[in-house]
This record gives sequence, C-alpha cells and structure tokens, in this order.
Amino acid sequence: MFKKGIVIFLFFCVISVVAIFSGCTTMNSKAIMYNPAIVDPDIHVDIYRPEKAFNGTTLFADNHNPDKPRIIEVNMRGEIVWEYVLPAHLKQYNNPGFDVEWLPNNNILFVLPRNGVYEIDRNGNVIWSYLDERVSHDADRLPNGNTLVVWGGGDTPDDAQVKEINPKGKIVWAWYAKDHFFRLPYRDISNQGWTHTNAVTRLSNGNTLISLRNFNFLIEVDPQGKVVKTIGEGLMRYQHDPEVLSNGNILFVNHKRPHTVIEIDTNGKIVWQYIMSDSNTWPVRDANRLPNGNTLITGTTKIIEVTQDGELVWQLTLKGITFERQQAARLGFYKAERIKP
Repeated sequence: MFKKGIVIFLFFCVISVVAIFSGCTTMNSKAIMYNPAIVDPDIHVDIYRPEKAFNGTTLFADNHNPDKPRIIEVNMRGEIVWEYVLPAHLKQYNNPGFDVEWLPNNNILFVLPRNGVYEIDRNGNVIWSYLDERVSHDADRLPNGNTLVVWGGGDTPDDAQVKEINPKGKIVWAWYAKDHFFRLPYRDISNQGWTHTNAVTRLSNGNTLISLRNFNFLIEVDPQGKVVKTIGEGLMRYQHDPEVLSNGNILFVNHKRPHTVIEIDTNGKIVWQYIMSDSNTWPVRDANRLPNGNTLITGTTKIIEVTQDGELVWQLTLKGITFERQQAARLGFYKAERIKP
C-alpha cells in the first residue's frame, strides 16, 4: 500500500509539472460581474450628453496601473460592470497592442503581445487560446471561426506579418511582407520592427486589408497574397486601426502631429476628420464609427465620443493621471468598443 501511494503521488506530480510547462490555457484568474456597478476612483466620465451619445457599455483594456493590467466594461457613467484582471504570470504581456474584441457569443477575445491570443467567457474561463510569441496589436475573429492575427512588435523580413489560425490552432493562411517589399525604399526601414504591422481586416470580397505602419500606408491583398491595392500613400503617417465602414470608406487614426481621426472615400479623398488638439498629452490609438454616426476615439488617458459635427458628447478620462511621452506608448488605454445594451 505504501508503494502504491508513492506511485499515485508521483503520477499527480508529473501531471502537475506537465500542465505547468505545456503552455496550458489555465489562466488562474476569474472575471467579476458587478451588480450594482462599482466606481473606480481613477476613472471618471466628466462629459455625458445622453440625448446625443450612443447608449451602451464600453469595453477596453486598461493598463494605467502596470501591476494590474485588466479588461473592463463600463456603463455610460464610467462605472465598472465587468472586470477581468490578468493573472500575475501574464501581466508582463501588455505591449505593444493589448487588443480586446467583444464576440457575438458574448465572449471576449484579446491579444497578449508576445504571448498569444485568448478567448474567455464572462466568468474568465479560457475557451480557446493560441500561444505564439509573434503576435501583437490586433486579432479578429472571422465568421468561419478562424482568427486573424498580426505580428508587428519587432517583426523581421523572415516573419509572417499576418496569420490566419483555425480553431485547432493551425496556421491556414499567412502573408509575408518580404515577398512584396524587400526592396528599396522599404528594405532598410526599422522602427520597432521592420513593418510594425498593427492591424488586419478581412474584407467582404475575401481580400485582406493590412496596415503597414512603418511604410505609412495600407495594402489590400487577395487570397493568394498578391498586393492588389495600396491605400493612403502620401496621406497616412504611422496610421492606426483602419476600419472599413458600411459605405466602403475607411476610418483611421493618423499620427502626423496633431493626431487626427480621418475618414477617406474609395478614391482616397478626405470626407471627414476630427483633429485632436491635445494629442501630445494623450496619443490616440483607435477610432470606431458607432451606429448613430458618432465616432468613439481611444487614447492613452481618454476615451471620447464625438458627433459628425465634432461635438464632444461623452468623455471618459483617467482622473489626475498623466504619462510621460515615453511611457504613453505602453500604458493607459489602447482600443475601446461600444457594446449595444
């Protein structure tokens, strides 16, 4: 009996060690739904015009406290209704591009840069994961269940800048910038990676829209990977998070000072813009067009909603918190999205 007990003990020890070193998806963290909602003293909504703002909750990654990176969902008053704090062993993986996406099944998909992509349910249980050091900035769940991811947080010409992953974790499509741009003037560019690819979108025609930040333009590639269109050359400067609108226009954040949210039509003509007059103190990362025509804009220390006329109708801020310019790239907010009630 004594020997049998030792064998059983050793068996469970081995199982535990394997679980630790196999890249298992146990996150050791739970999400919390708050009812009633709770107030965070660091987060404050100081502008809210209910008759003009698009009602809903706002979901975003919050990294203003490096010891507590988290994903939170707030109501229109800025109160937290749901929170997921990253487990301690993963909190270092928050830059560049702690991207968060709400899924139609009410789960949350998020990127831990240089670690992987995770899908969790509202209780914080890991439903799916793809562990890969070469992911950053953006992950999109496709209608077929696959997931598009980018790598731009230190990419080299030998890396795939975009990968499509099926639910079993297999790469079923990849795009390499070197097949098209390993030539002058692009070959020798280097700024936090070669291309610093920071966004990807699968278009309705089956092509893929890719943001090559260091090249200052977007490209559209067909399923064979061929570049069929270049967008924004001469206009874009370190562009972030391009979004294709229902009318075919493209909305993006331009990092030419001052940072500006720009909408261009299919001919590349500017049809709408919103200039961020104080963007030096809160670099802008993201812009989303809301169903009522307003635009949700995310920066390091602010998330705002503006109308088509440029009226500010909702503003969430980090109360009394600012970052030095070098810190702002990795702290605070990254992207946000408004979820319908």
